[in-house]
Amino acid sequence: MSTVLIVVALVVVFVAVVAAVLYAGPGRAGGRRGRGLKRRFGPEYERTVARHDGDTKAAERELAERVRLHGDLRPQPLSREARERYVALWAGLQEQFVDAPRQAVSEADRLLARLAEDRGFPAASAYEEQVAALSVHHAEHVDGYRRVHRTAHMDGRDPHMGTEELRAAMVEARRLFEQLVTEHPEDHARHAPRRQAERGRRVHAPWPKGSGA
Repeated sequence: MSTVLIVVALVVVFVAVVAAVLYAGPGRAGGRRGRGLKRRFGPEYERTVARHDGDTKAAERELAERVRLHGDLRPQPLSREARERYVALWAGLQEQFVDAPRQAVSEADRLLARLAEDRGFPAASAYEEQVAALSVHHAEHVDGYRRVHRTAHMDGRDPHMGTEELRAAMVEARRLFEQLVTEHPEDHARHAPRRQAERGRRVHAPWPKGSGA
């Protein structure tokens, strides 16, 4: 084979390899990013895809932007007094639910917003931003906050929403509340197990008889 043919063959092979890398590289990177976002966001990933009408690329761009904006956020610890106050307030909402379920849900919405702000998340007045930040750090349960927020702002416009739906919203929101009210990991390592057991009894206290929750 002549030198010219050898050079031409090498150039063709080189061009083919470069083209393959350029074609497959972004796809592989996108696939890795998508899997990473799925692992990080769990059910929040699926909710975001559904909100984008099945457009996974658009959903992944949104989720990646949330991570960029809020991934470095470090939640602030609550003082012991603040933690106990929040736990007592939530217990009061559970009692209130028996006689005034809609009012209890509305107050749960405000309580979660205030608690998240106290933990260092965006201000309660910036609801969408606050939820986006919470979704990065509490993806499993952030939808509970959305649910009570939607319910709280219906203003009675959904006559078909009964006590069972309101109860379900409160139960789901309580999971996020339990995560937010938990003391800072560094505090947790310093305090005696007795405090952990006490907090567990109070945070996980059953709903009052008759509430159905």
